[in-house]
Amino acid sequence: MRGKRKKTYEGHNVWRSYSDMMAGLLLLFLLVMCISFMQAQKNYQERLAEETAHAEATSLLQSQLDEQQALLNEQESELDEQAALLASQQADLDEQSALVASQQDSLDAQSALLSQQESELAEQQALVASQQAELDEQSALVASQQAALEEQQQKIEQIIGVKADLIAALKDEFDTQNLTVTIDESDGSIVLDSSVLFGFNEYTLTDEGQELLGQILPIYCSVLMSDEYYDYLAEIRIDGYTDTTGTYYSNLQLSQSRAFAVASYMLELDTISSSEITKLEEKLSVNGHSWADPVYAEDGSIDADASRRVEIKFSLKDEDMINELKEILDESAAAATTD
Repeated sequence: MRGKRKKTYEGHNVWRSYSDMMAGLLLLFLLVMCISFMQAQKNYQERLAEETAHAEATSLLQSQLDEQQALLNEQESELDEQAALLASQQADLDEQSALVASQQDSLDAQSALLSQQESELAEQQALVASQQAELDEQSALVASQQAALEEQQQKIEQIIGVKADLIAALKDEFDTQNLTVTIDESDGSIVLDSSVLFGFNEYTLTDEGQELLGQILPIYCSVLMSDEYYDYLAEIRIDGYTDTTGTYYSNLQLSQSRAFAVASYMLELDTISSSEITKLEEKLSVNGHSWADPVYAEDGSIDADASRRVEIKFSLKDEDMINELKEILDESAAAATTD
């Protein structure tokens, strides 16, 4: 029993030792656990502190990032606005460039046109200069012609005055001699009826014709051959005319023979001085005109009796030229009146 108790006691001690060992292990485990827990707690606290610090740092960094992002967004917005403004300015610049290009094209076209106009202007100026030279030349010519015209005008007035004075002197002389002689006021011609001077179809002067010429011709010649008018005298003409009966050639011979008969009688008159005859021979001309220049009646028919005639007329020096000039002046005056 003692042995049994000893065994029991020994067994009990073993279990007790085992239990103590287990308790010591448990206590050690607990101690390790506590130490581990405490270390874990410490580590947790440290990690938590680190995480808190990290979170705070992260939060601060995030805040900074948010601020930077906001600033970046603001800068990006400003950049977008600037980009839009730049795009708008670029569009304006492109538009202005296109406008400048268009204006440059227009300027080039205008420059080309200006060059052409300058060339044309130079040509026109050269033409104007040429025309001015021609105008100056024409002006000088006109001035010369004007001077000549004034001189001719003076001659006209002088000739017209001399002719008017000569016609007046003839009329006065015939009136003084109590002779009824019709003198044409325009040319100073005297018309003699052929029926008084000649028989029908004859060219020999009748006694009545010789008597008439003997009265008229000495007075006519004395006035024309006087010193006052002789220097102006160009010609004394005796013109014979017939009516329209017969051929032109036969009438030409008849009119010429009648004019010649009057001239011969004039040169043979002893009532005309020899000095006057000499002067007369220098101025006298005889012409036959056949039936040219007939005289017409009021009804338009040819007056045969009036057409058969001999005309004695005179012309003054330069009178033909003056008559032509007078016609030109009359035409110019008529044209100016019409305008």
